[in-house]
Amino acid sequence: MDEVAQYNRERWQALVEAGVSFTRPWLDLDAESARTRLDEEGLLGEVAGREVLCLAGGGGQQSAAFAMLGARVSVLDLCEGQLAGDREALAHHGLEARLVLGDMRDLSAFDDDAFDLVWHAHALSFVPDPRPVFDEIARVLRPGGRYRLYCTNPFTHGLWDQSWNGEGYPLGLPYVDGAELTSTVGVWDVVRPDGSRVRVDGPRQWRHALSTLVNELVARDFTIDGAWESPTGDGAAEPDTWAHYKSIAPPWLTFWTTWRP
Repeated sequence: MDEVAQYNRERWQALVEAGVSFTRPWLDLDAESARTRLDEEGLLGEVAGREVLCLAGGGGQQSAAFAMLGARVSVLDLCEGQLAGDREALAHHGLEARLVLGDMRDLSAFDDDAFDLVWHAHALSFVPDPRPVFDEIARVLRPGGRYRLYCTNPFTHGLWDQSWNGEGYPLGLPYVDGAELTSTVGVWDVVRPDGSRVRVDGPRQWRHALSTLVNELVARDFTIDGAWESPTGDGAAEPDTWAHYKSIAPPWLTFWTTWRP
């Protein structure tokens, strides 16, 4: 494990302990809600009996949902605290999954052609270069397998709700592929389940340009089935809040792809 992974493992453990939303197990699932949460784009298809990898997907959310729909689930996550969330959710629902502690850039715990679907949670920006990740995903996917990538929107990466200047959230950083952005998004303002707030030093992050994401996927024989922005905020919310920011600067992108070697 390199120093990037070690640092980010410690930061994610701190975020688990703070109760950030990505780390809270889904303990209220049924089959209908599991599919609704997994299939916002309507492209999931049948997963019963399929091999699914939740990549960097600890926290007890997607793993339990896929298992509830009958998939054979594996989870790889960098942080033991995140995998503890999976154990909690799976035990709560009486489900099973294989849980692996590891770095998304190294999937050597899994065989070639092992999965029908790789579901990649918001995590790609926490590594300096997406190429090793895409290499590994192509290796573990079966021909015709699907890869769903949920990642940071590179155009808005580096902005934050604290960027409000009274009129908007101005872009100010050079758009440089591979640039580390930790100095601008280094502290996370975490709203705990009880409504209290705590500020936590977040993981190291890097910008991955849209052209890099698309072209490196295409170079590995992924075809892009669809792409979506996620303007999930509230335009009526108070400016200088996360809800207001998200209505103006969509933080994330989703890609559905198919591996056709």
